[in-house]
This record gives sequence, C-alpha cells and structure tokens, in this order.
Amino acid sequence: MDIILLVLSILLIIVGLLGCILPVIPGPPISFIGLLIVHFTKFASFGSTFLILMASLAILVTVLDYVVPIWGTKRLGGTKSGMWGATIGLVIGLFFGPIGIIFGPLIGAIIGETIRGAKSQEAFRAGFGAFLGFLMGVGIKLAASIYMTYHFVKAVL
Repeated sequence: MDIILLVLSILLIIVGLLGCILPVIPGPPISFIGLLIVHFTKFASFGSTFLILMASLAILVTVLDYVVPIWGTKRLGGTKSGMWGATIGLVIGLFFGPIGIIFGPLIGAIIGETIRGAKSQEAFRAGFGAFLGFLMGVGIKLAASIYMTYHFVKAVL
C-alpha cells in the first residue's frame, strides 16, 4: 500500500508542477496533496506545523494567482473588457501550447480593450499588464510547487 501511495503522490507532485503553467489545474494545492499523501507512508513524515504552513502556502498562492493578473491589468489601465479578453485569450491559448498560454492573455486583453473602444496604445498597455500579471502568477505558483517538490524529494530520499 505504501508503494501505491508513493506512486500516487509522485504523480500528484508532477501534476502540481504542470498545473503551475496550465491554468485549469490548481498546481500548488495538488502538490500539497502529494505531500500530504506521502506523509502517511513509511517513506516520509512531516511535522504538523510544516503541513499547516504548506497548506496555507497553497491556499495563499492560489488566491494570489487570481488577484495578480487582475492587479497587473488594472495597474496598467485595463478594464473588465481587458480582463475578460485576457481570460478568453488564455483559454484559447491552451490549444496552441506554451506559446499560446504565454501570449494568449496578452492578445486577448488587447482585443478586449480594442472592442471596448480603447485606443491601440491603451489596449496594448492593458494587454501588457495582463501578460505581466499572468507571468507573475505562474512564477509564484512555480516557486511554491518547486518548494514543496524539494521537501517531497528530500523526505523520500
């Protein structure tokens, strides 16, 4: 049973790392679940304080992932149209691989702002804010999931 749980937790850690880039998968919470599962095996044991801190980190990073792109877009003059455009661009970008995931929010926010009637310079600026916010969100999620992966590997080995 421990081997099955170890394999499951390894898969969850990998999916958690992938989820940092793919917006539909909540990366850090899945990484945390991988940590939690391996905790109940003979391969690793974490203290309750550590697990509480990691759960808190996963929740905080997940919330920030929704807030940071909005903040980036608004900070650089975007509106709800730009946010909707960035979100739609991200979803469509999923079908075009990593390039689509990276540039989808930028293009979507620019299109959303342009449809709203913003001048091209304002639309580009809002799109750039969505792009920066997306990149910051990915960076924060990756940092959290890599940190959890480090502790996972350290405990198992």
